[in-house]
Amino acid sequence: MRQKRTGGVPRNERMNVEIKKDLHEIICRKLKNPLVTEMVSIVDVIVSKDLAHANVFLSVYSTDKEKSKRTFDAIKQDAKKIRYELAKVSRARTVPELHFYLDGSMEYGDKIDKLLLEISKGENDG
Repeated sequence: MRQKRTGGVPRNERMNVEIKKDLHEIICRKLKNPLVTEMVSIVDVIVSKDLAHANVFLSVYSTDKEKSKRTFDAIKQDAKKIRYELAKVSRARTVPELHFYLDGSMEYGDKIDKLLLEISKGENDG
């Protein structure tokens, strides 16, 4: 029996969105690791064409660099547990192996905002 296509969206893109949503639920609500103390956001998920691997880009929101690192490391170490939970909620036949990466775009954006603010203040003072 042939499966119905959903609006011409490629399978990988559908998987990216579905996995991103499910991972957010798992990491933020189901994962009971006491080392995950900071707020986490899943910035992006990129599933390989063969659906065997998924690169997961996370942002950890914290003013304390040590807590941020501890939270990220704890999530990375729990990758197999997270994948197991993902398999329970996923509609896909196979669940990709998860590879976690820390996304620094938020910090970079904050740095740029501060630099622009300093430049703006310098122009107004002169």
